[in-house]
Amino acid sequence: MNFGLLLPGQGAQAVGMGADFAKTSPTARNLFSQADEVLGFSLSKLCFEGPLEELTKTDVAQPAIYVTSLSVLAAIEERHAQKIQPLAAAGLSLGEYTALSAAGALTFEDGLRLVRLRGSAMQEAAEALPSGMTSVMGMELENLTELCSRVSEETGAICQVANLNSPGQIVVSGQNEALDVFDLQAKEAGARRAMRLNVAGAFHSEVMRPASVKLNAALEETEFSVPNCPVWQNATGLPESDPTLLKENLVAQLCSPVLWENSFRDMAQTLGQQAFLEPAPGKVLAALARKINREATVHSADSAEAIENLLDVVQ
Repeated sequence: MNFGLLLPGQGAQAVGMGADFAKTSPTARNLFSQADEVLGFSLSKLCFEGPLEELTKTDVAQPAIYVTSLSVLAAIEERHAQKIQPLAAAGLSLGEYTALSAAGALTFEDGLRLVRLRGSAMQEAAEALPSGMTSVMGMELENLTELCSRVSEETGAICQVANLNSPGQIVVSGQNEALDVFDLQAKEAGARRAMRLNVAGAFHSEVMRPASVKLNAALEETEFSVPNCPVWQNATGLPESDPTLLKENLVAQLCSPVLWENSFRDMAQTLGQQAFLEPAPGKVLAALARKINREATVHSADSAEAIENLLDVVQ
């Protein structure tokens, strides 16, 4: 089975995620069991039963999404008795680690330990500096970047572009005092919408600098292999296969914008008519793909039933 892989990031979590795959697939169930053993707590129970408040915590949500996505890919391979041979892979923020594992650059266990540490370090950084993120619709990047700079100068606080998700949809990160000013000025500057997001902190900004230091140390001690396919990275929007550069870009990703629109546009152009696959949880990346490239085909495997429907695609 040949696909381009799109792996979801934090925010896709939901109580019950992965439960139907674990119920119907011994391979998926085994991955959840492995994760419970590696982490030392029942991640599977939190995924299957919640509570949502606990599952949404950054240090839990990140390994939960990582394990769920990989368990879905394992369940697909088991059901179809075929290996998924990714032609390209990319993941949104946290999903970049899932993409690297799916592409063979990281073992399941090493990737799991990294995302657990990453989530904990990001949670600590957010608690140390109260901050958040605002989704902005209807402003050009150049104008938005200038506005962030003005707000930073005015408030003396961090305010920067964090996610370039799709045409017209950009997310800004910053300290709370900066975002309070930014939200008002964005609307005055012509934004159709400036909506504060329900997240733990200012991801992909300088607020995360302490987390990047901890992550860098962990990455230096983790063995990476050359992936089986190019992996488009968030920090550059470009494909990479060199293990050293993969690590460097993962560190840069924490404090720099996620260039998802650029990544997917380039992936879609490179793969041509080849279909993409987005495993659970959620269908966020399929929705963004339609906004970036209307001709791209993305199959969302968000349920055990969806795995059956893939039969028509691969046969």
